[in-house]
Amino acid sequence: MAIGDIFTLPVERIASSGAGVLHFEGGTIFMEQSAPGDVVSGRIILERQSWSEAELLDIIEPSPLRAAPVCPLFSTCGGCSLQHLSYPAQIDEKTAILKDAFLRIGGFPLSVEPEVHVSEPFEYRNRIQLHSMAYSMPQPPSPRKRRGPYRTLPSVARRGQAQRRLGFKARKSSELIPVSDCPVADMRIRRAFLNGEILPPAFQDRFTVYGRGELLLVEGSPTARTPARGRMSILGREILLDASVFFQSNAAMLEVLLADLLQTAAWADSCSAAADLYCGVGTFALFLSDRFLSIDLAEENRNALSLARENLKRDHASYYALRDDQWPRFLQGKHYGFMVMDPPRQGLSPTLRSWLCREGPPLIAYISCDPASLARDSRELLAGYRLHSLSWYDFYPQTPRIESMAVFEKK
Repeated sequence: MAIGDIFTLPVERIASSGAGVLHFEGGTIFMEQSAPGDVVSGRIILERQSWSEAELLDIIEPSPLRAAPVCPLFSTCGGCSLQHLSYPAQIDEKTAILKDAFLRIGGFPLSVEPEVHVSEPFEYRNRIQLHSMAYSMPQPPSPRKRRGPYRTLPSVARRGQAQRRLGFKARKSSELIPVSDCPVADMRIRRAFLNGEILPPAFQDRFTVYGRGELLLVEGSPTARTPARGRMSILGREILLDASVFFQSNAAMLEVLLADLLQTAAWADSCSAAADLYCGVGTFALFLSDRFLSIDLAEENRNALSLARENLKRDHASYYALRDDQWPRFLQGKHYGFMVMDPPRQGLSPTLRSWLCREGPPLIAYISCDPASLARDSRELLAGYRLHSLSWYDFYPQTPRIESMAVFEKK
């Protein structure tokens, strides 16, 4: 097909990007907002050698997997891409994406069936990233009026001064969409939108908000009412957070993952040492430190590592500010009974993968936020390990993102 061609085809499945997958004469077509089982009419808008991208023109036959999007900004906001699917359909499609990654990228079919842990479909997200936009308001603002389920945020500047409006990035665009609510956000954040508690930093166009229970943290906040730092409870333990430092965005699912991690760690020798690589603010290590003789924490981000020190305060914990490609040199001669790794989307460095196969601990828990890099790393780790189990946790409903935990045992 060529750009501009119009077609009618059935949608087969959902790709890892969240787009529907269609096929025509050996070529693959990706189409956003289409559902498996749809028969759609579309137009080609991008053409490559082996694949094309199409825009949805019409749904000829709707799929039974479809659902009405909850958010009126669904088609324009870049945050969610699966609200047009029922939640059970999202779970099935994401499980298929995970399996496909192991087969297509890892090069081997899974020998274990992934265990699935579902989330609340909405009001689950504790951490969001907002952008602020400047706009002029030379005249006194008129009384706020509701427009559908949304309302304008309260003004924070004096008349005639530049105002700042909150927004998300638009889908496939650098433009910002003004928002005053988000149905996937935690109720604390939704309430903060409504009450006008989220005030953008004076000199930041992008900032992070964290909310759970009564806690509301705003990065670079100009008011003491919404600090940047605060403490929250996870499985009965207090953890110090900073809105500027990464922390998991779905606290309820984090507790499920933590429970599984501790159950896995119980198989290891408690008289041995443990390691938490890519430790962040020390969440995993805080719980694992009770089970092992000593624990080493490694993290490139020094601000995160500083928070980890404050969170653990353990005499038998050691902290290392290292990039992951530096860790193998540090790890030489060290022997661990258990290791947890939670790398960013790019996965493990080649040097770390090689060290693990040669000298790694007998038991590893690999926390992944990207099935593609997990499948690639698993293929390499099979030189020294076998895959014992695989679980995935729906940290991000309404999106195609997948968080998983692969447990590896030394051969």
